[in-house]
Amino acid sequence: MTRRLWLVRHGPTHAKTMIGWTDRPADLSDRDCLARLSAALPDVPVISSDLSRAMATADALQGGRTRLPHDPRLRELHFGAWENRTHAEVDATEPALLRAFWEEAGDISPPGGESWNQMGRRVHAAMDDLPPQAIVVCHFGPILAMLQRAMGCDVQAVFAHRIEPLSLTEIAMEDAGWQVLRINHIL
Repeated sequence: MTRRLWLVRHGPTHAKTMIGWTDRPADLSDRDCLARLSAALPDVPVISSDLSRAMATADALQGGRTRLPHDPRLRELHFGAWENRTHAEVDATEPALLRAFWEEAGDISPPGGESWNQMGRRVHAAMDDLPPQAIVVCHFGPILAMLQRAMGCDVQAVFAHRIEPLSLTEIAMEDAGWQVLRINHIL
């Protein structure tokens, strides 16, 4: 059976800090963009992370589609002690750890937060539990984690991709495995 996921990043938050699990609202004032995005999505179930920026975006895109319960496993990467801090603020106190976290991503985590690999395992578990076709409204990190799995690449390679707010990324799995259909498509 073909699996197909339409991955939508939530609306913009305008944050200039690392907001992982911080529950910051999305700016959904661009109704034309939301209408174009909703029109481009198929009539399949919609699921989102349980953070308000993803839930509100999913609600705005739902239309007549079935809405599945929010899944906390689709949350953004947890930045722990770095939540709501700028890169410059963290760099001033923990430059080596911050640099290693991004340049050697994998098992390195912020204090009290989670590593890229921990986030990936939780997102992949959620992905495996999704219906065969679904619209998934979530965050930058989880979308990259799903792309990394589909592409079979390392973290640094997937970091090269931009995932803009209200963009559409699409992946599918056939008998031959996962394939990427589009990345960061803006409508």
